[in-house]
Amino acid sequence: MAWDIVVAADIATFALPEPKVGVAALAGGLHRLPRQIGLKQAMGLILTGRKVSSMEGARLGFVNEVTSGADLMLTARRWAEDMKTCSPMSIRASKEAVLKGLAEPSIQAAIEAQLTYPAVRDLFRSEDFREGPRAFAERRAPMWKNV
Repeated sequence: MAWDIVVAADIATFALPEPKVGVAALAGGLHRLPRQIGLKQAMGLILTGRKVSSMEGARLGFVNEVTSGADLMLTARRWAEDMKTCSPMSIRASKEAVLKGLAEPSIQAAIEAQLTYPAVRDLFRSEDFREGPRAFAERRAPMWKNV
């Protein structure tokens, strides 16, 4: 649940089984899962320790893609290749804005606060911020400098 993107084999299962052995998922699972799939769905998993398949994980929203075990690395690499075409600075700014924005009381507050985030400010001052639109206008692939 701490990963940004989850690619799972069709035979994979997921659980927070800690209650079955008398402990709790206090390393973050109890806080991440409700934020990812909603309170009722999360409580159903947390309070029972129930295992879910990768297909159910996708339906619940914490698995991005399910593939065969044989194609797992190929699929994960495809996701990585897609991300590599993006500006690293834009990815950092986007991730920071999403995660910090979740703590804001409203969407409007999140929109206003994101301009104060370090990675967002760095993006606005970067060469990549100018390179992306320029490359788009020139119909070519951008050359990210990450500065």
